[in-house]
Amino acid sequence: MSTERLTAHQLIDLVLDTDSWTSWDAPPARAGISGDYAEQLVRAEEKSGVDESVITGEGLIRGRRVGVLVGEFTFLAGSIGRDAADRLVAGIERATAAGLPLLAAPISGGTRMQEGTPAFVQMVRISAAVAQHKAAGLPYLVYLRNPTTGGVMASWGSLGHVTVAEPGALTGFLGPRVYEALYGKPFPEGVQTAENLYLHGIIDAVLPPDALADIVDRALAILLAPRAGIASVAAPPTDEIPDVDTWDAVTRSRRPDRPGVRRLLKFAATDVVPLNGTGQGEADPGLLIALARFGDAPCVFLGQDRRGQTTDHPMGPEALREARRGMRLAVELGLPLVTVIDTQGAALSKEAEEGGLAGEIARCLADLVTLEAPTLCLMLGEGNGGGALAFLPADTVIAAQHAWLSPLPPEGASAIVHRDLDHAPEMARSQQVRAIEMHSRGIVDRIVAEKPDAADEPEEFCRRVGAVLEFELAELLAAGPGSVEARSARYL
Repeated sequence: MSTERLTAHQLIDLVLDTDSWTSWDAPPARAGISGDYAEQLVRAEEKSGVDESVITGEGLIRGRRVGVLVGEFTFLAGSIGRDAADRLVAGIERATAAGLPLLAAPISGGTRMQEGTPAFVQMVRISAAVAQHKAAGLPYLVYLRNPTTGGVMASWGSLGHVTVAEPGALTGFLGPRVYEALYGKPFPEGVQTAENLYLHGIIDAVLPPDALADIVDRALAILLAPRAGIASVAAPPTDEIPDVDTWDAVTRSRRPDRPGVRRLLKFAATDVVPLNGTGQGEADPGLLIALARFGDAPCVFLGQDRRGQTTDHPMGPEALREARRGMRLAVELGLPLVTVIDTQGAALSKEAEEGGLAGEIARCLADLVTLEAPTLCLMLGEGNGGGALAFLPADTVIAAQHAWLSPLPPEGASAIVHRDLDHAPEMARSQQVRAIEMHSRGIVDRIVAEKPDAADEPEEFCRRVGAVLEFELAELLAAGPGSVEARSARYL
């Protein structure tokens, strides 16, 4: 567990720019409260130095104006009653009306038991206010502190576009003390921790409080980047693409030293904020999901990660569900979506079948074709099977010179047609898998040259791809989302 619990004002002082805090709070109404509970509230104010379990206001983070919601645990364990809920909803609505991003830092045992069901149902109002804030296209960032449980975790603690948590924080729905009282045994250790939530793809990172300002600044640099009026970018030169033999291209795409999405982001992106998992209990190392900028153009980035895909753990249905989280983020935040194809193929296993792999491929295809955000696909390397196709539909498709797309690995096609693996090169040639052939059919819009091979010039190649992404994303931001008809027409 975290060794030091910061008060709400200590966290504000740590994260916000010096002397930039302005409170939004009016005194709580305390309507209809008397007796022992009223005395508890007085003692809570004296103990905590604040008048409720939540304080709201605004300040600057690295010079950028941000609305802030912060819990205070020393006020009745951070519990949420009617007055705290009124304050939260008012703060969220004020940020929405002002067009401000919100940073929420909950810390709470949940609903205030002294108020019972009338307090419990406030989760609905709070969740509705957050949903309306996000529907306005405004960022909602969450920092889970120790502890965040119950109705707070199940409402404003779990709705972030980006969610990080304090190291060792107790984070979960049912408090362990309640579990033990109800079931007569302790809750299993290590489950309700920030680190375990990260492992299961529920939160995006585990960071100490002194790192919070930096991650908020980097995230907002992308999320608040202009969508219109981006300075024009010169069109990258169109290189002549030599007619390399199909099997040579396939072989080159499989080189272990070929640059993948991680090196692409390292050399080509301006800003990167990695995300993690579906937010719903699944993560797959075969997919890299991030917020990123190429030049001035922001995007949600979904890259099939060749380093994360192994023989023991090929890309599974979890990766596609994680990708669909990225698609939803792009729509909510009004950002372009970039997908990157680079996969040996989706998992062929009992677990993948029972995990709904085919259905996830279908849903990715349907979501991408209909997505209400500009879309760009980059074919970076291998493109095997439905797991690759699931990332293809886009308004603009770019391909590396030696990238390719095939219904099966050429060896698999050879096994079906010839009952051996020896005819793989022949099958690859006959199936028209190369980027250059897809370009001639109108499936690919632009090919990025490899000189002569991306693996031999990784940094230069990645920067060349980055320049193309910067140019094409700026074009897409100006044009807006394409139609279903236009996205489908390139496959006629």
